[in-house]
Amino acid sequence: MIAKKWLTTAVAVTMVGSVTAGCSNNDEAKSGSNKAQEIKINFSAEPPVLDSSKGTSNAAFTVLNALNEGLYRNDKNGLPVPGLAKDKPKVSEDGLTYTIEIRDDAKWTDGKPVTANDFVYSFKRTLDPATQAQYSFMVAWIKGGDAVMKAKTPEEVKAKQDAVGVKAINEKTLEIKLEKPVAFFTELLGFPVFFPQREDFVQAQGEKYGADADKIIGAGPYTLTKWDHGQTLEFVKNDKYWDAANVKLEKVTLNIVDNQNTGLNLYETNAADLTEIKGDQLKLYEGKPDIRNKSELTNSYIMFQQKKQPALANAKIRQALGMAIDKQAYVDTILMNGSVPSTGLVPNGTKDGNGNEFRKTAGDTQPKFDAAKAKELFQEGLKELGLTALPSMKLTADDTETAKKSLEFIVSQWKANLGYDAIAEPLPHKLRVEKGSKHDFDMVLSLWGADYNDPVSFLGMWETGSEFNEIDWSNKEYDALMKSSTMEVDTAKRAKDLVEAEKILMNDMAVAPIYFRSRVYLVRPGIENIILPSFGMEWDLKWTEVK
Repeated sequence: MIAKKWLTTAVAVTMVGSVTAGCSNNDEAKSGSNKAQEIKINFSAEPPVLDSSKGTSNAAFTVLNALNEGLYRNDKNGLPVPGLAKDKPKVSEDGLTYTIEIRDDAKWTDGKPVTANDFVYSFKRTLDPATQAQYSFMVAWIKGGDAVMKAKTPEEVKAKQDAVGVKAINEKTLEIKLEKPVAFFTELLGFPVFFPQREDFVQAQGEKYGADADKIIGAGPYTLTKWDHGQTLEFVKNDKYWDAANVKLEKVTLNIVDNQNTGLNLYETNAADLTEIKGDQLKLYEGKPDIRNKSELTNSYIMFQQKKQPALANAKIRQALGMAIDKQAYVDTILMNGSVPSTGLVPNGTKDGNGNEFRKTAGDTQPKFDAAKAKELFQEGLKELGLTALPSMKLTADDTETAKKSLEFIVSQWKANLGYDAIAEPLPHKLRVEKGSKHDFDMVLSLWGADYNDPVSFLGMWETGSEFNEIDWSNKEYDALMKSSTMEVDTAKRAKDLVEAEKILMNDMAVAPIYFRSRVYLVRPGIENIILPSFGMEWDLKWTEVK
């Protein structure tokens, strides 16, 4: 239904001869009309919620980064520069205490000043178990944060929140105390889970906070003026933003489009100025200036739910399911966008925390595609389970065109190489995310993008009890290595601990990685300074302009 509506829109644009901002006519360009500073972007998934405590998806983080801001914002090189903070943090010699001055001109979209208490409230709200924030574990690196997360009663929560290591020294000075040094903490302070939140506004919206355009407030470059669910989101420039003088775009429209052919049609009819392309579409634009490549710290993997499906608790069954997929054929026939087969869990380009790249330090830790070995393991696993056949189970993914093709490919690989019939289950992104967070699935094809450039962004998910351990996998040796890595001050030893942890994860095939993602976009020539980060967000429009 969505695809049909957008196709109709694209045709209508062609018929009436309208022109988007990126291709303004000469009269508009000469007059300097604000219309020239408008762009339209195809976006493959609608944000489930725009609440920086509750957001978990790349779609949510990308939009939140446009509407709000942290103390820092990553620049085009992925390095943190002052956002709502005046300057770099003052860090104590032991690396545990951060003192940060907030800009005097930092304001919310309604003109009220951003204060240190807005950060204190935000962090404590995220840690509160009642908020059910999956990213609370990151905020729990603040001293006393873990105790808040584990509190059982409202009274206990309040007592633990009062003791947490974040406070407003005065209206514009924030102090943060950590449990242990975190080398990339300044970078983390630019991630949406650390964005400020206005207590009066959040409480006034209640359960609807972050669910509609009028239920959101920010202090970032743009303001959300329209949210037509399932169709479009519209931003306008926030004139109250502290750096409004350097924000050039006056309006941004996001088209929610989950079909790549529809997306290309919108681009070619000037109804979109940025769209992702894949496969055969690349040949149409080979050598043209529209092409923009984006290498990401993002992996794709299959999660196996071990409590709901006891058969998936068998390591040989998981190993067989992972080893039976020809990953090279997958990226060559389904993606065709520069993505490469996985060789472990942590993607290419991720640092190891010791000045090297993790994949080069670790080498290949994932078993290669081997149909014969997979079939042998599959039969051994069935024998251990006392079964003659694996129960029928669903493999779930998003309902985008690429995800549907991915489901078809993987299910056919299992049928051909293992004789196993799985059921493909494409679902809307929001529903797929919800089912994952509730551990309500058999197997899920998922993507994970780094929140910061460190292996822990990928490996920390699978510790026992982690908010993102949706597979209910537990391994004491793995947990011990991950804990050791968090306490280790010797960066070489820390990197070694993380390598050994990944080896355990891959040997047990707790999850089955498929590929490391790259993406290719078309960007309308004349649109400059769109940042396509390798981690955290899909894009950043703060410095974007139409020339």
